Amino acid sequence: MVSVGGCTHRPLCPAPDAEDRSAAVSVSRDCLAGWALLCNGVIHFDDGGEVLPNGKIIAPLAQAAA
Repeated sequence: MVSVGGCTHRPLCPAPDAEDRSAAVSVSRDCLAGWALLCNGVIHFDDGGEVLPNGKIIAPLAQAAA
């Protein structure tokens, strides 16, 4: 279990509600499923979507048509 707010990295990982929250250190990853659990408790998906520790869902960024 990850302790939100208990970051021991230097510099400290960004808070889950910070704009740069996805810059936090990855503590667990599933490459096949495409997600990473970050030190700040955020679940970050490879498509850019996120689930914050409070349950708020951040939609992935729209991809430009190729």
